[in-house]
Amino acid sequence: MRFYLDHAATSPLRHEARAAWLRAGEVVGNASSTHGAGQDARRVLEESRESAAASLACDPIEVVFTSGGTESINTALHGLWRARAQGTTAIVLPDAEHHATMDTVAALAADGAVIRAVPVDAQARIEPAVFTESLEEAALATALIANNEAGTVNDAAGLSRAAAEAGVPLHLDAVAAWGHLPLSFRMLRGDAPPAAGLVALSVAGHKIGAPVGTGALVVARSARMAPLLHGGAQQRGLRAGTQDVAGAAAFAAALAAAASEQDAENARLSALRDRLVDGILRAVPEAELLGDPVRRLPGNAHLLFPGAVGESLLFLLDMAGIAASTGSACQAGVAEPSHVVMAMGRSEQDARSALRFTLGRTSSDADVDAVLGVIADVYARASH
Repeated sequence: MRFYLDHAATSPLRHEARAAWLRAGEVVGNASSTHGAGQDARRVLEESRESAAASLACDPIEVVFTSGGTESINTALHGLWRARAQGTTAIVLPDAEHHATMDTVAALAADGAVIRAVPVDAQARIEPAVFTESLEEAALATALIANNEAGTVNDAAGLSRAAAEAGVPLHLDAVAAWGHLPLSFRMLRGDAPPAAGLVALSVAGHKIGAPVGTGALVVARSARMAPLLHGGAQQRGLRAGTQDVAGAAAFAAALAAAASEQDAENARLSALRDRLVDGILRAVPEAELLGDPVRRLPGNAHLLFPGAVGESLLFLLDMAGIAASTGSACQAGVAEPSHVVMAMGRSEQDARSALRFTLGRTSSDADVDAVLGVIADVYARASH
């Protein structure tokens, strides 16, 4: 039997999303075609956009369907950079962002961008004062709503207000946060100026039970953004190409399902997570919970196991039928220290000794029991 505690990497497909995906897949036609079949597909697509917009609390025209978080982040950052105010070159980048953001900004540095690094504190929280100071005459800024490794929740509304007051366009990465936190694009944006403050927000489908390869970038109506992909006028010209009708339908269904169960699931997952963390700390007194102990994602347990190598811990857990991770799934296949842990002020050795357990809607007491039943032995074996 396998015990899955890696929901932050990808969450199992929801039956609502699967059903919507299969229904929409039966619709024949290109949504850009003018004949009846094409208009049938267009109808499903736009109904899905309206449903997604209701869940994301934005206008339907602001929803740009993408292939997931990485494309959404790239589209936002490349688009905002190319449409930036004349003479501005700085991109405000917190130290513990996801590699999809860090690597995109690094690529823009080759195009003349100047990276303004913003430190995070010992709990992986973005330092608000430094973030605000870094906004002066910046081309754009980006930030995680919740850290994908440590689980710490940032003050997204405060970051958005700071960017609005500075007149800087802001992208927020909501990939790890959406479906777990009470978020609203409209409320986060507030009464920001037309092209400043929060103008773009990234969401990934497979984190909330939609198929892999689905997601969205919410782009404010008034945002100045250049397209990443060219070749058509679809989606306000911000993402050219034939649109994935079935993927959009499945993504919208998953968004709605996640929203409907969010409060109850958050309470259930928080209780499971606390039992997991408490049990691990009792079984392995040397272990330490990383990230904010209170303001964190409900299903996230990010722990340091001093003296053990994360990859060895993962291997031994996997042998016991338990799936976890050492950090972001996009980097988990590469044996390197966690940049997030190091950004928190920890040593490189500590950055190689952290594990992330993440719970989701299919998680149960059995998953927690499985970890608690082996973690002491796993740690002892990985520490020698």
